[in-house]
Amino acid sequence: MNPKSLGKLDNHRQEPWKLPLHAFIEELYAKRFGKRRPDVVASIEERLRIEQKRATRRLRRETTS
Repeated sequence: MNPKSLGKLDNHRQEPWKLPLHAFIEELYAKRFGKRRPDVVASIEERLRIEQKRATRRLRRETTS
């Protein structure tokens, strides 16, 4: 699901049979993962912070071994 390619799918009120973009994305997610929302919803900043924490732990573990 590349966000850059979803912009061209926006309705722009020209085709009334199409879903609005946010509803279309929800529909794609449901079709792909079998549920309407993820179990854990985290912002990009939160995910980055968690990943940085994991990387520092990994690095610490590798240097002590």
